Amino acid sequence: MYKVVQTSRLYEQIVKQIEESVLKGTLKAGDQLPAERELAQQFGVSRTAVREAIKALHEKGLVDAFPGRGTFITNGDSNSMRQSLDRILKSGQPDGAAHLVEIREILEPEIAALAAVRADDQDLITMREAVSVMDNARDDADAYIEADLDFHLALAEAAANPFILSLIDSIVGMLREQRMRTFYVDGGPERGQVHHKRILDAMERHDSQGAREAMQAHLRQVRGDSSKSASDQEPIV
Repeated sequence: MYKVVQTSRLYEQIVKQIEESVLKGTLKAGDQLPAERELAQQFGVSRTAVREAIKALHEKGLVDAFPGRGTFITNGDSNSMRQSLDRILKSGQPDGAAHLVEIREILEPEIAALAAVRADDQDLITMREAVSVMDNARDDADAYIEADLDFHLALAEAAANPFILSLIDSIVGMLREQRMRTFYVDGGPERGQVHHKRILDAMERHDSQGAREAMQAHLRQVRGDSSKSASDQEPIV
């Protein structure tokens, strides 16, 4: 079905071929992609390249990935929202970072509270793995940031509400920009990990109020680090 890819940026070629399959109608909304290992064999690449491609397709609104269930082609409902928010981010609007933190403060504590009640074993495994990757990636910004995003997306998935997942999915690009800034604030990753582990502990205990409070504390830390990064760095456009 797919051609073996041969460029240095392998995941981009994978993304391109899957996009073409969607445009041609070979893949339709609701279709499930093969497992990572099978896709890696079809494309002749590593599983890492496949994972990068799935992340890129997810950010484009073309697929949804569900731990334990697989990756599915979407109908693109959240894509227009994501593109609109990306345009806002790239326009360099003032106070964009502060506005993003406000949105997170409204949404994520209640997402965490719901997730603490509804999380299943697979959700918890995904969160643990993300925290472990962050522990081992203090000097690797890309690995840390992707694991950080995975952790928060796992919370949204654990909340078991498709509207919540769609909302969080629509701001993934903005969240990545924010994390790239705060990663380089002195002590930022270490502070973030303290809060991630407190959130995870509340998840393990299915403590809804504890999860809410742990997320609120985390977002206070994010607000503080975002303020520091805004004063130290030029805007990312």
